[in-house]
Amino acid sequence: MIKYRPFSVMICHQHPSLQNDSEYCCKIKAVLQPHLPRPVPPCLRAAWAAPCTSTPTRSPASSCHGRALLRGRRHRSPPGAAAGRPGPGPLKLSLQPPPQPPARAPAAALLPSPPAPWPSRGGWAGAAGEGAGGGRRAEGAGAAPSLQRRRVEPGRRPRCSAPLSPLGPLAPGAAAAAASPFPEGAGIMLLDIVVTLILGTIIYYFLSRKKEERLPFKEGWWGKGQKPDAEEDTTIRPFKVETTEEELSDLFRRLDQARFTEPLENSCFHYGTNSVYLRKVISYWKNQFNWKKQVEVLNKYPQFKTKIQGIDIHFVHVKAPRLPEGQSAKPLLMVHGWPGSFYEFYKIIPLLTDPASHGLSDEHVFEVICPSIPGYGFSEAPHKKDFDSVSAASVFYELMLRLGFSEFYAQGGDWGWLICTNLAQIAPNHMRGLHLNLASVTKMGFTHVLSVLLGRYLPGLFGFQDEDIKRMFPFLEKGLYRILMESGYAHIQATKPDTAGCGLNDSPVGLAAYILEKFSTWTDLEFRNLEDGGLERKFTLDDLLTNIMIYWVSGCVVSSMRFYKENLQKGIGTQKHEKLPVQVPTGIASFPNEVMHTPQAWAQKKYTNIVSFHYMPRGGHFAALEEPELLAEDILQFVGKVEREQLWRKKGE
Repeated sequence: MIKYRPFSVMICHQHPSLQNDSEYCCKIKAVLQPHLPRPVPPCLRAAWAAPCTSTPTRSPASSCHGRALLRGRRHRSPPGAAAGRPGPGPLKLSLQPPPQPPARAPAAALLPSPPAPWPSRGGWAGAAGEGAGGGRRAEGAGAAPSLQRRRVEPGRRPRCSAPLSPLGPLAPGAAAAAASPFPEGAGIMLLDIVVTLILGTIIYYFLSRKKEERLPFKEGWWGKGQKPDAEEDTTIRPFKVETTEEELSDLFRRLDQARFTEPLENSCFHYGTNSVYLRKVISYWKNQFNWKKQVEVLNKYPQFKTKIQGIDIHFVHVKAPRLPEGQSAKPLLMVHGWPGSFYEFYKIIPLLTDPASHGLSDEHVFEVICPSIPGYGFSEAPHKKDFDSVSAASVFYELMLRLGFSEFYAQGGDWGWLICTNLAQIAPNHMRGLHLNLASVTKMGFTHVLSVLLGRYLPGLFGFQDEDIKRMFPFLEKGLYRILMESGYAHIQATKPDTAGCGLNDSPVGLAAYILEKFSTWTDLEFRNLEDGGLERKFTLDDLLTNIMIYWVSGCVVSSMRFYKENLQKGIGTQKHEKLPVQVPTGIASFPNEVMHTPQAWAQKKYTNIVSFHYMPRGGHFAALEEPELLAEDILQFVGKVEREQLWRKKGE
């Protein structure tokens, strides 16, 4: 059935002069009467209702408008309409037989199309529908005179003898020219598009794969007041840890005046450091621990200070005592975290600088640099806000260049993980390899969530190994619940570090309780079930108290806690370094008692060039202090692989 709306739009919009022409409407009415449903189009209602007093001298079906209206096909605008010129005048019906159209008409002869096509029974039709389909329909009716535009006198409609769209005549042969459902050259155009897309994809691939977005070096001034106009003093000065009797007297006075709270029965370390065991530690601290002796232990390795970006940076620099013939020492930057210090590395340093003397392969020998994070230990604390991991990485990068190392390795855990990761993003061409004993993922995507839900049942689908399943699942217990239970300190330090820090900086007993609890729980969560927290199973009290004394004598606990706020106050997953991949060759030593396990399938989304991922047989968060031999062996094998295959040369390829 022919729908009335296209015809009403055509007649009312393009031929307003017909709206009140009752004679012409009578002619149209005879054609449309059987096909036009009610209601009658509003623009024709008045003329439609008028009686037809005379019989048309020719059948409307033979007129150009009659055939066009019956077809309901796509029409074309009158010549000159698109150029802003008036179209042809009123149309006059004619019975003149049409001439036979030529086989094909040039494309230029086709008239421009209207803004919107009209639907027909066979879909959207163009000139083909008018000249072919419409013509056949008219011939089937027995009268198919064509319309032709002619010069007419004023007041008369033109006679039609050529195919005409509802708004004007088509050029001779236009119907045959449009017989194909696709315009001429459509196949060639489609081929051009496909070839262009393929070439564009190839070019984009080769351009993008060589593009390596880096993390900008963060230039800052963290000293007091305004940055001076004079150039910064780059002198590297020797440093030694010192103590005084006044310092020790003040410490012992505070220890004597400590107040303890009785623990709950059978609470062990589930509520934090058990005060029964804490009394034992404090007693040892006052009566047996020899701080002066431990100062000598700290000074057995060369220490230095140098001013970078307005603050003094403290670092330990240990060179290899001997080198195999033909070898040179490889510089290795090792960065600690919280609540650790540079002292964490004192047991692993000799294994790396002199491996042969400790039963390890001397294929690779290291020159170790262990700096204190600004605000930790004997490094000066920043005096301005926003000193985060990227700032620390920039400072340490400048330190390595100042020491003369244009290429080096880096190793870290805890905050050292993030600082070394940022350093790899800032200077990938200067870092030969990155080794981590913690590789946390801060940006979680849909794949991570899906692997948490289904990874236990479909481990192969998500790249999980058996050890991953053992360490991660059930995830509510070993993942979400564990993080909630063990991250309370981070919420405090990431929001109001100074509030809690002031109390810790004033009380050595409070400071010891706060730090010892982390060394217990992060070494093995099962130690919470022991009254002594299992601390002496992995560490000596001398080692634990030496680390605590570094925080106490330097007064750095508050500034060390602020580092959490500087890094977390902008949210997790929002900073640029969290969105950038690491392309430096990476080795990961995954210790089983780390608070949160990160499988290789997750880590490789961030570290795209993992060349070594090992599940360590034992150990926890403070790997360098707890299991120095295991960590040293993993570092040596990782560097050996990188050096043999020269992987650092391929990281940008």
